[in-house]
Amino acid sequence: MRRKPNHFSSKITQGPAHGAAQAVLHGVGLERGDFDKPQVGVTTVWYEGSTCNFHTLELAETVAVSLRRSGLVAFRSSAAGVNDAISMGTPGMRYSLPSRELIADSVETMMAAHSYDANVSIPGCDKNLPGCLLAIARLNRPSLVVFGGTISPGKIGSETIDVISAFESYGELIAGKIDRKRQIDIILKACPGSGSCGGMYTASSMALAIEAMGMSLPQSSSNPAISTNKHDECADVGPVILRLLQDDIRPSEIMTREALENAMTVVIAMGGSTNVVLHILALARTLGIDWSLRDIGKLNDRVPRLADMKPSGRYLMADLHRLGGTSALLKTLLEECLLHGDTKTVTGSTLRENLEDVDPLSENDVVRSPATPLSPHGHMHPLWGSLAPGGAIAKTSLARAHVFQGRARVFNAESDVISALEAGSILPGDAIVIRGQGPKGGPGMPEMLYASSALVGAGLAEVVALITDGRFSGGSHGLLVGHVVPEAVEGGPIGLTQDGDEIVIDLANRKLDLNVSDCEMADRSRNVGGWEMQPSSGLLAKYRRVVASAADGCVTDYQAPSTLGAR
Repeated sequence: MRRKPNHFSSKITQGPAHGAAQAVLHGVGLERGDFDKPQVGVTTVWYEGSTCNFHTLELAETVAVSLRRSGLVAFRSSAAGVNDAISMGTPGMRYSLPSRELIADSVETMMAAHSYDANVSIPGCDKNLPGCLLAIARLNRPSLVVFGGTISPGKIGSETIDVISAFESYGELIAGKIDRKRQIDIILKACPGSGSCGGMYTASSMALAIEAMGMSLPQSSSNPAISTNKHDECADVGPVILRLLQDDIRPSEIMTREALENAMTVVIAMGGSTNVVLHILALARTLGIDWSLRDIGKLNDRVPRLADMKPSGRYLMADLHRLGGTSALLKTLLEECLLHGDTKTVTGSTLRENLEDVDPLSENDVVRSPATPLSPHGHMHPLWGSLAPGGAIAKTSLARAHVFQGRARVFNAESDVISALEAGSILPGDAIVIRGQGPKGGPGMPEMLYASSALVGAGLAEVVALITDGRFSGGSHGLLVGHVVPEAVEGGPIGLTQDGDEIVIDLANRKLDLNVSDCEMADRSRNVGGWEMQPSSGLLAKYRRVVASAADGCVTDYQAPSTLGAR
């Protein structure tokens, strides 16, 4: 049964029973005539200390004006997020993935507690996007996402740089490839203003995924943060939300299994972040859709790698925008029958209808034609085996061989890898293992970008493997295996691995094996000590108690809601 546009807000704005609520709303500027209008929560993840986010409050004001012009009531609020670049390599990184749940809980709370009829979310940095999307899925009220947009490229002369250049500069400094003066120059020019990291890192990967699944307006993921295009996108939101309310089009009608496949297809074709795997798994759990690592493996086999994007390539989202943006990319994939074209979108039209008048990408160096891909398959390889009985996900550079066989170098902290690198003791053929970094062990499943970027800067990324029960940033590249399940603190084999053990990564056969006998592993299991579980209180301790494994997307509301939109 179709709901009326003010289905939720009318419960507090109509009649005499909620006089106090009506008094508060009048006190913030609503007139009596406004009480009949649907109310829209406009959620930013705004804070001043992040290039990804410090402009989003201005975007929210443009959105709010558009909503009010469309005859709706709009109220802005903000959720707390984490800037991964600032927290990376510090204990603060443990708060990054938990902030996804914090954002989801915050958006859900503001929407449900105040009886808003619809939501517009404006996320910037990495976990902002899935956090907003999870809340939208939970509540199932008409909604859309406006990506905060990407940052302009940094420049040193004719060389294009970005924030990952700043990360990798430390490894280059250790290896003697650059001096301190050059490093400072990179740092000062890598981030020239507002916007999220411009490569195929987690923010842009998730923005592409959200647009491909139909939850944002066309071109949202490629419109730069500071541009007329982004302003115009925000100004167009009002009529779209009004139509969603009038037609009662809910997120569950848009975020179908086919839409999730579209999302992962685009991320694989573009060489995107493995963090998207966690987020799509979590979203599927929330929506009640049967989705697993095996489904991602099937897509990875079918979808070619097309984009020569950073971190392993040369280009940034600004280059895709110049060539026609995400719409041109989607049209290219649709014409190759790689996308489901009949999925519904927030425009009220199908994906195919949205792209009807769009030209596909012409021949270019940024995104290759499907006829001449960079690789015939994707870069995301689900793995299972004696080192990861519950699964893991590998991210590979294009030139990587299908099989890597190496000797384990075991570390219990990312900082220890940096120390070993500084000492020159990381050698070609090493299988570097960083354990105790999972969702419970971290706690919070921190990213290992400091280690991976230092290996790149030192010139070792193509001759070693890096394996962890933690995560990798979208800015990481090389032969990387993360999300190992079970994690070390849950008794996983990664916690029993020792220096010198032989580890085999077989991408073609989806195997991650530790070549140690069952008898030896049983002996180690009997003699291993317990893992220290710190902290014992606060948000991270609470997260540890409720978080599911990486194979389940690290959700904290493990059981999907039985009735979507019940609240």
